[in-house]
Amino acid sequence: MRVWYAAYGSNMHGARLACYLAGGRPEGGARVYAGCRDASPPEGTAAVELPGAVYFATHSPVWGGGRAFYDPLAPGTAPARAHLVTAGQFADLAAQEMYGTPGADLDLTEALATGRQVLGPGRYETVVCPGRLDGHPLLTLTAPWRMADVAAAAPSVAYLRHLVAGLLEAGPWDPAAVAGHLARCPGVAGRWPEGELRAMAEDVRRGGDQAPPKPSPAVRAVSRPRSR
Repeated sequence: MRVWYAAYGSNMHGARLACYLAGGRPEGGARVYAGCRDASPPEGTAAVELPGAVYFATHSPVWGGGRAFYDPLAPGTAPARAHLVTAGQFADLAAQEMYGTPGADLDLTEALATGRQVLGPGRYETVVCPGRLDGHPLLTLTAPWRMADVAAAAPSVAYLRHLVAGLLEAGPWDPAAVAGHLARCPGVAGRWPEGELRAMAEDVRRGGDQAPPKPSPAVRAVSRPRSR
């Protein structure tokens, strides 16, 4: 089975995601990842907008700052990058997000039927299915709590640069749009002026931290579930 893994954090960046798939240590990170059983790159990628909001909270020992989370019930929309992977790769990604060992498949029946499935109490052990894309389910990982239930925490610059690179790499969003999105996210809002974030995005683009966008990129529409 194929699924779209909807990344809204650092895994939007292809080079960062590759460390989850094939193993390795991402630039600026403090952890070496084991990789998936199937190290193949995604069969495709798509820029999407998820209903809800992205925020930063808790503390990552890998990055030294707040982590990105997704609240599907918050107002607004959040830019994201969907990667077409196998269900096994998604399961191995989920295991590595919780510092676990990849190798066990997941029964995602509840997530596909209801739009949400809690695998455990951990920060990335809740599966959300915001809809479908090209006939395949769109899945992402987040925390079991709501955005208002946890204190915001500022992310590190190294972590932010992966988000910036991933959004630029996706294609539809330019540095101004990327900066505008991040400047509104709790954890970033009030800590980095939008102008500084735009300068960061311009620097990432000049430095080649992301691949050239595909011709005529566009945000792909997500087919929302009819009921939850």
